[in-house]
Amino acid sequence: MSERVYNFAAGPSTLPLGVLKQAQEEFLDFAGTGMSVCEISHRDKAYDAVVKEAEALTRELLNVPDDYAVIFVQGGASTQFAAVPLNLMHGGKADYIVTGNFAKKAWQEGQIYGEAVKIGDSSDKVYTYIPDVDKLNYSEGADYVHITSNNTIFGSRYDKFPECKAPLVADMSSEIFSREVDISKFGVIYAGAQKNLAPAGVTIVIAKRSLIQDPLKYCPTMLKWKVQDENGSLYNTPPAFSIYMANLVLRDLKAKGGVKAMNEIDVYKAGLLYDFIDNSSLFTNNVEKRYRSIMNVPFVTPSAELDAKFIAEAKKAGLVSLKGHRLVGGMRASIYNAMPVEGVTSLIDFMKKFELENK
Repeated sequence: MSERVYNFAAGPSTLPLGVLKQAQEEFLDFAGTGMSVCEISHRDKAYDAVVKEAEALTRELLNVPDDYAVIFVQGGASTQFAAVPLNLMHGGKADYIVTGNFAKKAWQEGQIYGEAVKIGDSSDKVYTYIPDVDKLNYSEGADYVHITSNNTIFGSRYDKFPECKAPLVADMSSEIFSREVDISKFGVIYAGAQKNLAPAGVTIVIAKRSLIQDPLKYCPTMLKWKVQDENGSLYNTPPAFSIYMANLVLRDLKAKGGVKAMNEIDVYKAGLLYDFIDNSSLFTNNVEKRYRSIMNVPFVTPSAELDAKFIAEAKKAGLVSLKGHRLVGGMRASIYNAMPVEGVTSLIDFMKKFELENK
């Protein structure tokens, strides 16, 4: 096997090495069944235990109140852009704060099902800040307020969440399990797992049960959160392997001290990288410091040509997937929970070397 690299991809992204090794060991014979977890029926008791444990660990690690559903569904967070209004838009109006590409897509999807009001938009400064949530004009009678809590592409995040009359709905795909949040302040939280939890294929939805009892009549059954909750995420064949991997990652997170402990490490890693960039004569980050993401760190050199050279040479040095999103260019280091401190320090060391050689 070739030597493993440090993978800074935004998703699918790096996973804990211990989790990958455990999955490798169990791949041919899961829980003594003589079958792979990819082969076993989702109705088998051995697999049912996986789903139940994943739900229990999610509840424990995020301190989810009992009156909230925790479900594992398919289609990625992008499918939830439609599921949100289909489950919640009873009055035909909802507020959206657009702080990046995925927040914009969620807003556009919301317009299909009702009046999706864009009450905040940071595109005027290329999504490098979050609008002041205390100064927004929230719609009277809105069914919900939708935010994307961490901007994967542009590298910004909310430093405080809106306090509004309507239920707050948050896409937390690229930061879930990286900082403690008060779940009771949200109506719904959803997150695609492939950024900070598992391989692509599964999405977590955490929803207050009182909000999800009456989905719109034309909501497809597969998108009805109530149905998924009543069936323990097993209404149909689930993304079995992704849920299994998520469960292993959740076990790993608990063993490492939980979300609070992980947040301390994540803040430390991000601090190291931002500190170097801020003191660099070659690299820059344009996000307002107050709103900088601790998960996704975009940066650039003075030219696209130098950016391309950096990406190519970094790959040769075992630092991969650093190319920025096509909407932004430059570079982006996604330093999710599974990225070790050593990966970040290795990146910084390479950036120092590159800067000296390219003054």
